[in-house]
Amino acid sequence: MPESGHRESLSIFFPAYNDWGTIASMVLLSLRVAAELTDDYEVVVVNDASPDHLEEILETLREAYPRFRYVTHPVNRGYGGALRSGFGEARKQWVFYTDGDAQYDVRELRLLWERRPGCDLVNGYKIRRSDPWYRAIVGRTYHHVVRRLFRLPIRDVDCDFRLIRRTMLERIALTEDSGLICVELMAKLTMAGARIAEVPVHHFHRMHGRSQFFNFRRVFRVLWRMRALWWRLFVRREPIGPPPDRGRNQT
Repeated sequence: MPESGHRESLSIFFPAYNDWGTIASMVLLSLRVAAELTDDYEVVVVNDASPDHLEEILETLREAYPRFRYVTHPVNRGYGGALRSGFGEARKQWVFYTDGDAQYDVRELRLLWERRPGCDLVNGYKIRRSDPWYRAIVGRTYHHVVRRLFRLPIRDVDCDFRLIRRTMLERIALTEDSGLICVELMAKLTMAGARIAEVPVHHFHRMHGRSQFFNFRRVFRVLWRMRALWWRLFVRREPIGPPPDRGRNQT
């Protein structure tokens, strides 16, 4: 619900794994941008059991910035598990997330925020993909297959630069632990009647770490699970929302 006397509130979160080289700059920039947009905001990082120096950096940031906090998974839960934790941790009216690897410029959140009136989801789409040619081809093919199978009215399903109204997130239940959660998220928000707008954003070369999605073994597993997700949503027509008792307890 809107908070009297305040602009709409904002949660920003980053799923992070092997992102120790970029996460501090992402957090600092997001704190600065959020302060320009609203006086009620928070920034959260989900440390998905990263084996690097991420925990030390996050603790230093927490001590220095009261609007920042983080959660750490004791074991790696995968990209989907990290996103589900982030959505669960978000407390504000609007929830923005992007990855902690700095392939997107968090300052472009301003563009999504300006477009949000009348929308439930503002989805970024890449102006140009800054990846090796083979990843660009795989990504383009993946997007066209997913868009057709799941009837998605967006240009770029794998652009993880999204601003979502939290009340819409409360209407769906996410289950995937892999990168397929992006398809599940967009499919269920579409089925829930979300009003969607799209904004072009820049995509940059990865400066640190390696992608956790683009290897053939992982892609094969995602495609196999994609088939199961499609079957559940469009053949079995399973409910997209949480159980009724869970929904009644949400605030």
